[in-house]
Order: sequence, then C-alpha cells, then structure tokens
Amino acid sequence: MDRSAGRARHSGDLIAALSGRSPARNLHADVLWVLGLAIVSGEYAEGSILPPDGELLERFGVSRTVLREALKTLAAKGMIEARARIGTRVLPRNRWNLFDADVLAWFFELGPEVAFLRSLAEVRIGIEIEAAALAAERCRPEDAAALLAQVERMAAAETPAEFARHDLDFHKAVAAASGNPFMASISALVELALTAAFTISSPVNDPAALAVTVEVHRRIARAISERNPAEARQAMREAIAQGFERAAGRMEGKD
Repeated sequence: MDRSAGRARHSGDLIAALSGRSPARNLHADVLWVLGLAIVSGEYAEGSILPPDGELLERFGVSRTVLREALKTLAAKGMIEARARIGTRVLPRNRWNLFDADVLAWFFELGPEVAFLRSLAEVRIGIEIEAAALAAERCRPEDAAALLAQVERMAAAETPAEFARHDLDFHKAVAAASGNPFMASISALVELALTAAFTISSPVNDPAALAVTVEVHRRIARAISERNPAEARQAMREAIAQGFERAAGRMEGKD
C-alpha cells in the first residue's frame, strides 16, 4: 500500500474524531483517499487521464475489485468519468461534489488557505442564518432547551476537540430544529469548517475568545427560544464570521 495513504487519512480521522464517528479502515478507503487527494492536489490534473489499471494495481498492491470500487466511489463524487477506449478522465472541478465530506477533507489535507476558509464561511452564512431563523419560527420547547444546554457544554469544554464537538452538535441541532431536511445536508461542510477553524485557532486556548464565542452561541439559542428570527439570523452571522476571522487572523499572523 502506498505510504501516502496514512498521511492522506489524517484529515478524515480528525474530522471523524470531532464528530464522534469511527473512521473506516480498509483497503478500499485507503486507495480512495490517496487517489482523491492526488486529484484535488493536481497530481492528476483536471482533464487528464488516470494511469491504466495495471499501473495503479502495482502502485497500491490491491486487488482489481478494490481498485474498481475506489474508482466507482470517485465517479459518484463527480471527480472522474470512465470512457471506453479513452480511459478514466479527471472531470473539471465544477463537476465535483464539493459538499461531500471526503472531497472537503482532501482540500483540508492540502493545508487550508484563507480563501478556502472564506468560501466555507460564505456558504455557511448563506444557509445557516436561514436555518437559525426557521428554527426560531418552528422549534419545539425541547429543541430550544437542548440548544441552551449545548451552549453550556461549550462553555465547560476543557480541550479544543471537546469544544469543537459541542459546537458541531449545536449547529446540527439548529439545522434539525429548522424543520427543513435540506439544512442538515450541509453538515459535512460545517464539520470541515469547524475542524479547520479549531485546528488553526481554538477559542479554548484564549479565555477572552472563548467567552465571546460562547456568548454569541448563547444569543442564537436565546433568539430561537424566544422565537426571534431576526436576532437568530444576526447572531448566527456573527458566530460564523467570528470563527473565520479568528482562524484567518492566526494564519495571517495577526493574533
């Protein structure tokens, strides 16, 4: 097996740990991660033809069945397309499913840039502020109580990973309380954005930043509890912007 498999799995393991999932460990997953990362990094450029199966089989030391399953998975993510007598072509980036957890993790593995984090924040703002507003209109009393309790767990967190898990659970709970199943479909994007932000700069390491982060999430929870959509939107916008600005500031050396 290619040694880069272990390195390529790092981001997936990190994201899985923060969300409480157990990352899969098998040959298919390893081949998938190495090939996916190679495509996202440009090692196999958009429009290029992947090496023939024989070459890939020799590189990875796996069965033809394992390789084909990995290629089928990449095709399902919109990254490659097999053509008779031509080979397997890497598709343009605008065909990729950028909301897919693996695709996002491959981008993160390359080292998140400020532009990458900004793009994540912009998409989150575009969707999550409306999820918060809908939650304020539709949530049940038990949903509002759960959000407030989740904020207290964030406040009591002692490690960056613990805080990140509670923050992720909070945003998932807002999406669920919105009553719109499509809101939950961006959970992988939210997961990756929070992983990136907390890996770069966690508020747990700065008491002042922690207080600010907890308070803005408390505002979201209270606004939802009080059925105030306008305040829920504003507080959610501020929460996402704060996370981006904290991480971007650290990356640019402004902390």
